[in-house]
Amino acid sequence: MAGNPGTFDLVVLGGGSGGYSAALRAAQLGLSVALIEENKLGGTCLHNGCIPTKALLHAAEVADVAREGSRLGVRTSCDGIDVAGVHAYKDSVVAGLYKGLQGLIASREVTFVTGHGTLVSPGVVEVDGVRYAGRHVVLATGSYARTLPGLEIGGRVITSDQALTLDHVPSSVVVLGGGVIGVELASVWRSFGAEVQIVEALDHLVPSEDVALSKALERAFRKRGIGFSLGDRFTEAKRSDDGVRVTLESGTTFDADLLLVAVGRGPRTADLGLEAAGVRLDRGFVITDERLRTGVTTPGGGHVWAVGDIVPGLQLAHRGFAQGIFVAESVAAASGVSPDASLPGGPREPAPVDEATIPRITYCEPEVASVGVTQARAEELYGADAVETLEYNLAGNGRSRILGTTGFAKLVRRKDGPVVGMHLIGSRVGELIGEGQLIVGWEAFPEDVASLVHAHPTQNEALGEAHMALAGKPLHAHN
Repeated sequence: MAGNPGTFDLVVLGGGSGGYSAALRAAQLGLSVALIEENKLGGTCLHNGCIPTKALLHAAEVADVAREGSRLGVRTSCDGIDVAGVHAYKDSVVAGLYKGLQGLIASREVTFVTGHGTLVSPGVVEVDGVRYAGRHVVLATGSYARTLPGLEIGGRVITSDQALTLDHVPSSVVVLGGGVIGVELASVWRSFGAEVQIVEALDHLVPSEDVALSKALERAFRKRGIGFSLGDRFTEAKRSDDGVRVTLESGTTFDADLLLVAVGRGPRTADLGLEAAGVRLDRGFVITDERLRTGVTTPGGGHVWAVGDIVPGLQLAHRGFAQGIFVAESVAAASGVSPDASLPGGPREPAPVDEATIPRITYCEPEVASVGVTQARAEELYGADAVETLEYNLAGNGRSRILGTTGFAKLVRRKDGPVVGMHLIGSRVGELIGEGQLIVGWEAFPEDVASLVHAHPTQNEALGEAHMALAGKPLHAHN
């Protein structure tokens, strides 16, 4: 498109989960939208994160199931990993979703622009010399894989970006970082036959989770033969033709074919002109108010907003997705368009996304899933004497016994009050956290959930049983 394309109601910089959801919802509400993306529509989640990683994890699950078939009386075996075939499967999943997303953007008549966008002034984004003006602008540029000072990525030192396209299964890997990305890829490689050692500077794996989940995951990983070092910081990595040697502060060393650096993700906000346009940054993150406004206003009377990984908080695709919808509906309401025409009283501002009710899932084996606050955080908020917890072991759940998984559901409640946290570990428990989100988000009491009928035999029953026990009427539990 040459020249000035005119002024849009909304210009979105970044086509990942937060950006494309904002664009789709705004267009659905009748607003004119330009969506600018430097790389592929769908962003990190679709192409280099959530989707390809989970495809690899499913392939890893199939490999484990094949090895264990004889335990079930089925004569199966895992004869090896066809890495090219795994990538073909992964890429086909991504390609199908990518094509569908492209179709959605086209059908909503969103103006899609490919290129590097720069915020040249409040309300104006420039791409290859063409300026796109918006009454409102949404910053949704996502994140990148971090490394540590002095630790250069290249060769045998990789991030998750390179791990997802690796053309072989390494014989051994050191994983630097025991958070979500680190334990997921450690789980994949172990299932594919690699020797894996995780290095985590904090005291537990998945350290942001409830400590009960962390300890249970550590037991499960130990049983799977995944090694881990906790509370010991990385100091050095020396490459050689044969591999890489990792040294920790204690002097402990590990030798491996590869070093995966999984120390978190940083906000992608450099070289976008943000500070020059008045957007405040803190360590690269965009600072917003509770409604995701940066405080910068546009000549058209609108705002510059920010969503997703560039905003401090949980770096989750579904968080960015929900924030994108929230911003689109806020812009629509400010434009005199009601996000829900069935509501009386005309346009109104939507409620901000509540971070406390965003579910979190780590898709390793066993899976870890949670929503709400941990026991430690609940005790900080309400006092230790005002908090009650319960763990319901999956050993008593028929479906979990069939699947051969161990684990538990842990509930955290305010005494004589609602459930404020739910924490799960076990195979497939990520599929259960949706009910947990409703329970925590709607501030349900254990008695409310205990009266609901949960289908049998399902893992979902475990949530019903746990709430029955917390309500003081345990059934499948020993007193």
